[in-house]
Amino acid sequence: MDLQTTNSLIHMTDREFEEIFSFVYKKYGIDLRKKRHLIEGRLSYTLKARGMNTFSEYMKVLFDSNSSEEMQAFLNKITTNHSYFGRENEHFDFLMHEALPQLTKTRKQDLRIWSAGCSAGQEAYNIAMVMDQFFGPQKNRWDTTVLATDISSKVLSQAKQGIYPEEHIKNMPAQWKKEYFQLLPGGTYQVVEKIRKEVVYRIFNLMDTFQYKKPFDIIFCRNVMIYFDAETTRRLIEKFYEATAEGGYLFIGHSESLAKGSPSEYTYLRPSVYQKITRGGRR
Repeated sequence: MDLQTTNSLIHMTDREFEEIFSFVYKKYGIDLRKKRHLIEGRLSYTLKARGMNTFSEYMKVLFDSNSSEEMQAFLNKITTNHSYFGRENEHFDFLMHEALPQLTKTRKQDLRIWSAGCSAGQEAYNIAMVMDQFFGPQKNRWDTTVLATDISSKVLSQAKQGIYPEEHIKNMPAQWKKEYFQLLPGGTYQVVEKIRKEVVYRIFNLMDTFQYKKPFDIIFCRNVMIYFDAETTRRLIEKFYEATAEGGYLFIGHSESLAKGSPSEYTYLRPSVYQKITRGGRR
């Protein structure tokens, strides 16, 4: 960062940083302890554009309980959403060749699937494509709708459109590119409608109470817990475990580990893949 850019920042006082850190940690579980400079860098322009000279002025607006739009804009600024199709592709291979063959032996034409922290939708659509490949002509006999959630309204808006640059699909098999993407004017690609219709997007904060009609058979929560400390991770894994059906699977990022929190009741299958097998339960 050059000197000119540095001088353009509005710096937080220690009290202001502690107030923002505590609020975000308590409400969203995100640990910003080492992100002070990032916050200043991403929000200074916003403050200046609104004629504010201090973060205290900004926080008066931000913490207003009626200012949900302001909070969404803030979350969009401080969260980094980087994803692409085929990211950590071993998970999709495992889903196709091991998890789905096991689940379809015990489920009755209904699979409950959740992409938690879905970012701009690549993961959720990737899951839907695996479902389409696995079930083939029998797909219309199964309900495999993917619930995809994130705290950022900005990325969810992008996800619903399903439009991505070519670099985001470079890891996809050639046949999948042909079958599941439509080339648009300008060189971007859009996920085909039949796959877009398989994903339902919702704003959801993972720190909130989970509410669901039936437990999930498949939960993807990858590269989300890297933003949480050990205690927040532990609590979240406990909630995921309660929300997982017997024999269901949890997929986390390769850089993450359930060992970060307290020991989990999930059964370890392979790096970043776990299954819920209770006593007397069958895989």
